[in-house]
Amino acid sequence: MRVSTSHLQQLTIFTTLVTGAGVGTMYYLMQRKFAQSDYHRLALHKLEACPVAMQNLGAPPLRVHNIHLTDRSNRVDQHTAQMKIPVTGTKTGGYLYIFSIRDPDTNSWNLRQAVLRLREGQTFDLLNPPLPAPAKAMENTQELDTVHWP
Repeated sequence: MRVSTSHLQQLTIFTTLVTGAGVGTMYYLMQRKFAQSDYHRLALHKLEACPVAMQNLGAPPLRVHNIHLTDRSNRVDQHTAQMKIPVTGTKTGGYLYIFSIRDPDTNSWNLRQAVLRLREGQTFDLLNPPLPAPAKAMENTQELDTVHWP
């Protein structure tokens, strides 16, 4: 039984589309699972609660981007979660590095490390946040904060 070239082409296109849709769906579901996890949400709440870090980012609005699935900094197992979450504001962006441990008794995640590292090299420890600068000092540094990244 011979199969025409036209039918083989149609089968190839169909298989490619189904495979692409499957890979896209898997990627979306994995990103959604990370974004809905407790360790991810705890870290973002810590970031949003730190006015100095948020001001340096230029947030709100805070944009949280998809994690890079191939990045070796991102490791999650039953007991620990270590992630590198890309975030941006209106001024700049950076990565939120987190490390969480699951408490076996309560089955809840505890944030052990949350550090925001901006593109410019500034680092903010969100578990020990810096105090906001006085308003007068902030007026003098406002000119320095107008750097825009492409």
